[in-house]
Amino acid sequence: MMPVDDSVVLATPLRHPLRFLWGAAKAFRANQGLLLAGAVAYYALLSVVPLSILSVMALSHFVDSASLLATIGRYLAWLLPGQSDAIVQELAAFVDHRGVLGPLLLATMLFFSSLAFGVLENAMAVIFKHRKHRHRRHFLVSVVIPYLYILALCVGLFFATVVSGALQAMGDQSVVFLGREWSLGGVSGLLLYGLGLGGELLMLTSLYLVMPTGRLSLRHALAGAAVAVLLWELTRRVLVWYFATMSQVNVVYGSLTTAIVGLLSLEIAAGLILFGAQVIANYERIEQRRGAFSGATGGATGGSRRPGGSPRR
Repeated sequence: MMPVDDSVVLATPLRHPLRFLWGAAKAFRANQGLLLAGAVAYYALLSVVPLSILSVMALSHFVDSASLLATIGRYLAWLLPGQSDAIVQELAAFVDHRGVLGPLLLATMLFFSSLAFGVLENAMAVIFKHRKHRHRRHFLVSVVIPYLYILALCVGLFFATVVSGALQAMGDQSVVFLGREWSLGGVSGLLLYGLGLGGELLMLTSLYLVMPTGRLSLRHALAGAAVAVLLWELTRRVLVWYFATMSQVNVVYGSLTTAIVGLLSLEIAAGLILFGAQVIANYERIEQRRGAFSGATGGATGGSRRPGGSPRR
């Protein structure tokens, strides 16, 4: 019988949350998490603009371009604090000249849009290496997944644009209650924030369900996504404050400011996404060891009984 470390078995998130997160951080460092996050961020930076262009081009046939660009700018501000306006301006210029888009440029944008998903899948394979020997994914599935995600993101952006427009229209209304007129602007803003937060949680949960090989528990995926979303919300607010008050990056990098800030923001976001995956991987290993520990103790207890079921004297 192999020995089982009781301290690992008992270090569950509910009983010892800080100890569990510290263990996840050590495992993240051992897996070269920051290096993996840098690779994901580099290819994500190459993919953000092409993916946004593809989304605008596909959805502008169904939704007003101005509303679409406003929605993209609102949610890019979550991903790239302080730099979304510059990207939206480039997107608007591209929409005005979309007639020059050729098949070669379209194929190039599709290729770069899929790169980040492929690198993210490889990074997930490193973090979930404990299950790689039991679960393998067919090569064609890995090829198709990025394009399915691009399609899903386009559909999600369409619904987000429609719902955002309705919520903004609601914000211009007011109700009369107790003899006073109350504006719905605050409620509209709160609902818009909740829509973005819910979309972020849904997207990360789907990433954790799809990207690692094998079947992942929905409960585990939601837990990892909640950790990543919470950490990103805290980090995003710090980044917004820093770039607005203390940063001198525009003086140092000049015209490269958007690219540098975008790369930094994406690396932090990618690091938190991979850390959420590490939280899930650590919890999976703890459950496996706890199951092995329960089986070992159960076998030892069962061995003290006679075949008839009565304990030996």
